[in-house]
Amino acid sequence: MVGRVWGVARSLAMYHGIPGRHRRMAAFYRRFLGPGELGFDLGAHVGSRVRSWRRIGAQVVAVEPQPDCLRVLRLLYGRDPLVTIVAGAVGARAGRATLGLSSATPTVSSMSPAWIDSVRGDRRFARVRWDRSVQVAVSSLDDLIAAYGEPAFCKIDVEGFEVEVLRGLGRPLRALSFEYLPAAHEAALTALTLLERLGGPAGGYVYSYSPIETMRLVGERWMGAGELTGLLERRRPLGRSGDVYACLRTAPGISLNETSTGR
Repeated sequence: MVGRVWGVARSLAMYHGIPGRHRRMAAFYRRFLGPGELGFDLGAHVGSRVRSWRRIGAQVVAVEPQPDCLRVLRLLYGRDPLVTIVAGAVGARAGRATLGLSSATPTVSSMSPAWIDSVRGDRRFARVRWDRSVQVAVSSLDDLIAAYGEPAFCKIDVEGFEVEVLRGLGRPLRALSFEYLPAAHEAALTALTLLERLGGPAGGYVYSYSPIETMRLVGERWMGAGELTGLLERRRPLGRSGDVYACLRTAPGISLNETSTGR
């Protein structure tokens, strides 16, 4: 119990206790979300994105499977009529699955045993222990869209389950992001392949990258999938994680500036 309390307290301090963090985050996400638009926060954790998106004036569907994090989300946002909190996870299809929980470091709780095995060898995860598990309900992204509408932006941060989330999406979304970890590099390449298929021939997606929690893209020029793959390959041996951002070339209201056509 002590480890669980410490883990949640650590997350609250990290994601809500840094001065100016949510102001910077809101400024970053305004390129993707506007007032009244809908954002999906898949893996909402303790709600830092929810807070910044509400600051923009966006509506939010926050999906979170961890019981302790759900308590925090309900405490912070349960009375906000423009925030919908969904208890559960997102995957390729509806059902139930086992979530491996790390009490002391809830940010790395995961539904992917393969991902947990792959990151155990990373020195940054040397002290992480997945010490318990729970059964959680799983919906697909298509299920969420049918229930709540199509989001203008979808954040996917589900600790190694990103590919399964994208397998449950049958249409291209205007803009989205997914987490990149060098220890799970091949999964990121699979995610890119799925997005390229979703984008189809009519323009498709362009990409950028943000080093972990910096709230800055690597440049103003968006890239094709091939160029992004090369960038991730260069970052892989450095062990630097971050987030991949994808936008449809035809997305209204999103400035892609000097978009590369390289794939």
